[in-house]
Amino acid sequence: MIALLQRVSRAQVDVGAETIAAIGRGLLVLYCAERGDQAADCERLLGRVLRMRCFPDEAGRMNRSLVDVGGELLVVPQFTLAADTSGGNRPGFSAAAAPDEGERLFERFVALAREASARVQAGRFGADMQVSLVNDGPVTLWLRAGERPGGARTTNPTLA
Repeated sequence: MIALLQRVSRAQVDVGAETIAAIGRGLLVLYCAERGDQAADCERLLGRVLRMRCFPDEAGRMNRSLVDVGGELLVVPQFTLAADTSGGNRPGFSAAAAPDEGERLFERFVALAREASARVQAGRFGADMQVSLVNDGPVTLWLRAGERPGGARTTNPTLA
């Protein structure tokens, strides 16, 4: 399971002519479920997203989390984060979860986020979305949770 976090001053998702989600200061999370990911990985990854210290403190150091600053969260499904680009110029997506499983895990991740905070917006799984944002910093961080081929864990369970 992959999350690409972007600290934003604002972000929004449009589908056609309709804005379906918008936030102010917070995190835009591009989310991807991979083959083999489980519901428990959603909890681990969300915990890391909410506690990631990527907002500045009074001294300007990245020492505050989304929770600390009362920021908003916009979660957008993006299966292309699982792309394998090692074999040429056309990416392969076999590492991404099957669409029905990817949607189930995306909905689980969003539901858990909404349980943790009332300030959560989400993109639409499977839709052709236009995402606009003002990246604050810029700050962009890549997180992964879950098992990878060979059974290796990619997060420390004690951090989840």
